[in-house]
Amino acid sequence: MTSEPNEEQDVPWAMQLVVHRDRVNPAREVDVAEAAARAVVTLLADERSAPGGPWHEAVRTWRDVQIRKLVRRADGKRWDDVQQLPGVTVRQEGAGDHGDAIVRAFVPAPVQPLPRALHKLQVSGTNFPEDGDSAASDAVVTVEVAPGLGISSGKLAAQCGHAAQLAWETVPAVVRQRWAEDGYRVRVVFPSRAEWDAARRPVTVTDAGLTELDGPTDTTRAWW
Repeated sequence: MTSEPNEEQDVPWAMQLVVHRDRVNPAREVDVAEAAARAVVTLLADERSAPGGPWHEAVRTWRDVQIRKLVRRADGKRWDDVQQLPGVTVRQEGAGDHGDAIVRAFVPAPVQPLPRALHKLQVSGTNFPEDGDSAASDAVVTVEVAPGLGISSGKLAAQCGHAAQLAWETVPAVVRQRWAEDGYRVRVVFPSRAEWDAARRPVTVTDAGLTELDGPTDTTRAWW
């Protein structure tokens, strides 16, 4: 089992994720979760995060202590403003009549002080429509979500991001290469309680219970 670390820092670090919110044609929750997972891995795999790259020290510091992620939402000018901050943006095509899921992952940094463009974005209450299953049936990596969590779409996106990150750090090199060639697509699924209890996966995320959950809780798992 692989867990999310929960060591404390004087000023905690986090990877900020911002989800684009289309008020007229919002993305589905499952698409947002998948796009968030892809954005996390895309940033980690970026050459700028590799040794010698401009993002490497920030990514290393964050990974060595706590893989915390905070999900915010933005639209209009606020979405445009955060594009100027270092990071990567992933767009995932929406299913049916729903809008595309667009998520930008930012280079990890202390949670305070934040750049003004990020600081003024809301964290709590980020929710998207729960409408249908994943359309990514042939993705290399699958993330499954524990039943009965009762968490917001933002928290779900963060947990799927954790699972995808740990998968990226765990998969054999040949699988990682195949995943890269597929654009790091992820399939997010919601098993029944019986299915969850019966399965064993190579990666499990245990959330520390700092937000939304009451104490340490297994939230997501990944396999390939």
